[in-house]
Amino acid sequence: MKWFGTSTREEFERFVSDVTVGLLRTGYLMTWDLGEAENLVQETLLRAAMRWPTIRGMDYPRAYVRRILVNLAIDRSTERSSRTTAEIYSSDEDPLVHVADRDGEAQLLRIEARSEILGLLARLPLRQRAVIVLRYFEDLSEADIATQLDWPIGTVKSTASRALESMQRTLYAQRLAGGPAMNE
Repeated sequence: MKWFGTSTREEFERFVSDVTVGLLRTGYLMTWDLGEAENLVQETLLRAAMRWPTIRGMDYPRAYVRRILVNLAIDRSTERSSRTTAEIYSSDEDPLVHVADRDGEAQLLRIEARSEILGLLARLPLRQRAVIVLRYFEDLSEADIATQLDWPIGTVKSTASRALESMQRTLYAQRLAGGPAMNE
């Protein structure tokens, strides 16, 4: 990797400092494994470092780097064995408390049934989870998600629709079975 001077390195270090927490949160929500999320962030930042002279001139370098992370997570999902949905849903650990930035943590704390929503999210297939994470946790528009994932916007919309419908069906089934209710 060829750096073009100390100021370029310092600029990259500031960028890393600014984006790491958000990348770690996104990585965790994609994988449900803090160690895997950390590995994804490390690989993402390594790839960003190798392309930094190009990335630094982009209009939205954060979005580009987040796209690297999401694509790595999707690609790795077929290569690794991840925790089962039951393990994720029943886990008492909440690594988000340790990695969320203050604004993100405040938003999550406003949700009364955070664990229920995260449990519903954990049950989604990875591509649906990616769209929901980018839309509702990263607050990206459908057009931005389409750009991030290099998908047609119609695919993003239909994937989001299927994901929300699946979450709603699961929540309804839980309520019928006497599971936790959102407003309890």
